[in-house]
Amino acid sequence: MTTKIWNSLRRRLGVAVGALFALGLPAAAADCARMAHDGQGYTLCTVTAEEEPRLGLWLYDDGGAPLNNFGRLRSHLDGKTLAFAMNAGMFHSDYAPVGLFKSGEATHGQLVTAGGGGNFGLLPNGVFCTGGARPFQVIESRAFASAPPQCRLATQSGPMLVIEGDLHPRFLVDSDSRYIRNGVGVSADGQTAWFAISDRPVTFHEFGRLFRDGLKARNALYFDGSISRLYAPQLRRNDFGWSMGPIIGLVDEG
Repeated sequence: MTTKIWNSLRRRLGVAVGALFALGLPAAAADCARMAHDGQGYTLCTVTAEEEPRLGLWLYDDGGAPLNNFGRLRSHLDGKTLAFAMNAGMFHSDYAPVGLFKSGEATHGQLVTAGGGGNFGLLPNGVFCTGGARPFQVIESRAFASAPPQCRLATQSGPMLVIEGDLHPRFLVDSDSRYIRNGVGVSADGQTAWFAISDRPVTFHEFGRLFRDGLKARNALYFDGSISRLYAPQLRRNDFGWSMGPIIGLVDEG
């Protein structure tokens, strides 16, 4: 199945998948909270520079099979506790990343700088990078290609939501395209990353304004819509639904 057909299928699935407030979730520590902005509700998980080494990015298990969901990821962590997690980028029908994916020494996919169909190809798109010159960065993909930074973790997605303080130029105030959306924004000093998911379907313009106006993020990156899900045990939240590709999250020891 081509990426274009797969993206079309995912859009048609809409937002029928909801959140499961499961019983017995472990009480791991993560700074996740609800936030309202411009009449819309969101859930945010905040990660600081001090916590960056505990941030992980996953795609496959030790045998090379896609992890696909939060339950398999938790089993994969081998004694560590998942404090929060969310899907972290678009993927092909075999769950391989559409663009660049780097986690430590493991790299899957390649940086894509050309435009194309779907949200990923709505340039400018970008890369979320951690552990480099700044703890957190969202970098436009062509700038990333021109001067590749050091990244401990890197995941490419698109479109950019906020570019140097401005909303993506293709976002429309009166758009009728609404999905449950998730993404990440970075503070101007690179010391804080905000991982956000909408409580209900929102437009790109509304979601971008959350980061630009509500959080004062200089740069922010869209992860996905429809497939968007969050694991946040302190909020008793363990979203379920269609299988995911890349997953990002914070880990506690023991």
